[in-house]
Amino acid sequence: MPRTDSQLMRALHDEHAGPLWAYVVSLTGDRAIAQDVVQETLLRAWRHPEVLDPARGPVRGWLFTVARRLVIDDWRSARARRETLTDVVPEQVGRDEHDRALQTWVVAEALRSLSSNHRDVLVQCYYRGCSVAEASAVLGVPPGTVKSRTHYALLRLRLALQEMGVEQ
Repeated sequence: MPRTDSQLMRALHDEHAGPLWAYVVSLTGDRAIAQDVVQETLLRAWRHPEVLDPARGPVRGWLFTVARRLVIDDWRSARARRETLTDVVPEQVGRDEHDRALQTWVVAEALRSLSSNHRDVLVQCYYRGCSVAEASAVLGVPPGTVKSRTHYALLRLRLALQEMGVEQ
């Protein structure tokens, strides 16, 4: 365990900043905001050194939770600032069923391009709403395998959609 505050912050930053930053960028899509969120998250860890006690569990989970909450809080406050009062009711936009049907078809095509293991785990976890434990029981594989298959299945699904020209 580092002895000084600067050693503690350096150790926290070196070990967790990269993965934490990548996670926040995936949530926000903005690198600058991600930097601010990572900095605030590490600052909160420094202010609460009790969370760094290995007996309490992994620090990274706490850091990711704090970062996610910071992003949510920022999003909520930004939304409140953008609201404006008006006496004119905006035009109601109806759903375009053709676009929805086309989107469903494209996703189904992309899913067909995945291996059966990857497709099965996505169906269980996303379409049927199963937890990791439930999907593990249904598929007959360990929970860790469900997690890794889900991760790689989503990567391959994103790639398949990009190859089909779908922008994200």
